[in-house]
Amino acid sequence: MSGRAAPFYCPYCGDEDLRPHETGHGAWECASCNRAFQLKFLGLLTRGLVRDEVEGDGT
Repeated sequence: MSGRAAPFYCPYCGDEDLRPHETGHGAWECASCNRAFQLKFLGLLTRGLVRDEVEGDGT
């Protein structure tokens, strides 16, 4: 696995004709609308790790 996650569609026009862009990791270009964009993982949100448990639920 390369570690590179590919987007499924262009965030601007919605087309699926995407290719990696020459500027580097996370950069993509859309052949349909002729735009280039970059994706970046920022991290996990702490609120996503909190789980509310009901007392006496047994889980």
